[in-house]
Amino acid sequence: MNSKTLLASLTLILLIILTWQLRWVLLVLFGAVVLSVALDVLIQNLQSQTSIPRPLALTLVLIVLLLTGIVIFLLLVPELLTQVKELGSLAPSLVAKLKAIIGNQPSLIGLEQSIPEKFSWDKIQPLGSKLLGFAGGAANSFIQLLLIILLAILLALDPGAHRRMVLAVTPRPLRSEINELLNQCRIALGGWLTGMTISASSIFFLTWTGLSLLKVPLALLSALVCGVLTFLPTIGPTAATILPLAISLLISPTLMLQVLVLRLVLQNFEAFLLTPLLLSRTVNLLPTVALMAQLSLGALLGLPGVILALPLAVVLQVGIQNILVRKIMDQWI
Repeated sequence: MNSKTLLASLTLILLIILTWQLRWVLLVLFGAVVLSVALDVLIQNLQSQTSIPRPLALTLVLIVLLLTGIVIFLLLVPELLTQVKELGSLAPSLVAKLKAIIGNQPSLIGLEQSIPEKFSWDKIQPLGSKLLGFAGGAANSFIQLLLIILLAILLALDPGAHRRMVLAVTPRPLRSEINELLNQCRIALGGWLTGMTISASSIFFLTWTGLSLLKVPLALLSALVCGVLTFLPTIGPTAATILPLAISLLISPTLMLQVLVLRLVLQNFEAFLLTPLLLSRTVNLLPTVALMAQLSLGALLGLPGVILALPLAVVLQVGIQNILVRKIMDQWI
């Protein structure tokens, strides 16, 4: 091993260590990039219609998003708060129902005994310490979210300057290819965000309508959970189905079966028709790739890693296709 190879190896090792130590900073930065791409899609659509300067377009987009958020908050949040309280009142009944079902299965008697009949102070105190830890984590996540929003606004204000900065630290012979790669990543990520937003909104309204027609309690809360978790393919829709199933179980097994059929129909409609159709012109991740990305980043970074796993997989897929496949594997003789 010559000195150049040794130096390159040590540099690579140091870069890997530095990346791992700064993983949360990089995670915040990537989250800001994802959000800035979403803003950029709206800004470019607005500029194509009005030809106004970018700072003014960004301001108008932020105002519209803020007003839309306020309207949604005023329309939905009071009902959601009511349903959350109702969910809390239904929880004891649900626990009793589950214990009754489990008690009829001899092989699950041990599981039944592990479900507490009531809470005691001895059990509440450890729970209180966990809640304090959760509150601290929530505060930290809130600060990270504010940083992501601030960075996203700064990136969306002048993306050209940040692109030029990236190209400036790229070797001159590769700048045109890196610039094209950045364009493709932006198109793929913007298309993915647009498609998933439409898909999640559609699932939210369809689930809300279906559960309301079936007269399932807490239909709005269940539909909101189903819509939000649509952004996490494979894992999200399956986990989201648990809440409406558990609530419908309190009414009757027949209603639970109807809710299960409804969710299966909507999940398959979203997974095999709606999402592929919306993402056909950008990047459509295979379910195996999506699941492995979520599991890998979830194990490394927890919930934030799961949330940002798919946007990162979209970017990596574009990079792999343009660099690893075309420049290396296709040229291999």
